[in-house]
Amino acid sequence: MGAQEQKALVQEALVQVEVLNLGDHEKETDPSETELTHQPSSSSSTAEALVSSLDEVEEILGYKFYNKRLLEEALTDSSYQPEKRFSYERLEYVGDSVLNLLFTKEQFSMYPDLNPGALTRLRSANVNTEKLARVSIKLGLHRYLRHKKPILGEQIHEFSAAILDYPLHSNGLIEAPKALADIVESTVGAVFIDSNSSIDTVWKVFRPLLEPIIDMETLETLEMHPVIELYEVCQKMNLKVKFVDLWKENTTVNVFVQDKLVGIGTYGRKKEIAHNRAAKDALNNIGKILMKKDSAAAHQNN
Repeated sequence: MGAQEQKALVQEALVQVEVLNLGDHEKETDPSETELTHQPSSSSSTAEALVSSLDEVEEILGYKFYNKRLLEEALTDSSYQPEKRFSYERLEYVGDSVLNLLFTKEQFSMYPDLNPGALTRLRSANVNTEKLARVSIKLGLHRYLRHKKPILGEQIHEFSAAILDYPLHSNGLIEAPKALADIVESTVGAVFIDSNSSIDTVWKVFRPLLEPIIDMETLETLEMHPVIELYEVCQKMNLKVKFVDLWKENTTVNVFVQDKLVGIGTYGRKKEIAHNRAAKDALNNIGKILMKKDSAAAHQNN
């Protein structure tokens, strides 16, 4: 990334800092709100539990906030108290920019000969939704996410179990709850603002927490995205591949190669996952089918 692009990312993050700091100032002048946050003043036990939770998150991060309201905001989904308009969304926006800048800066220095396309893929591998959602589970941040979405709890439980089958990344075979990645980014944003916009402080806090960080060597060993791999395999072998979308009817996507059904993928909440699973299933089966085809052709020739 060039100097102008890095400068633009920093400026974008700093604009958000000014906006957020202005918002905090306005809230501090409102006597109807407590210092810590949007908890009812009569609920002292709830407030105490909140303070305890924030203390625990600070221990996880290894960082003590000057303004704990930022941390609370970073862990609050918009569903929690929608009438308050108090959620992690703006901090997540800031954190996303900061995190991209930090990885860009480190990788630019580590790989002086790497072209922009490869640098982009490497950065994406470390900041995509599934990777950051894994960080949230590893650190236990998901336990402190305040929300009122019953299905989100189910998704988090499912994701926590599913990642055990994929040590580094599933390449789109499992659904990572976006909220998990969001609270990592929002917490990054909170530390950035609380530390007076210090990217060095943010990196010192989060670099060890983001482990395992995917380097170029690791990236090359990761499996290719199943859809891309399937198309490449079929192109090399001059085979016709076709996806048939039945997702609306029965949450299924089928894959045909040379008009033969070779892959089936099913997933109810997101068609993209069903699509990716169908491609993976096709890759697992295509070799067997082609072997049968070659065997049959050889038999006819004899």
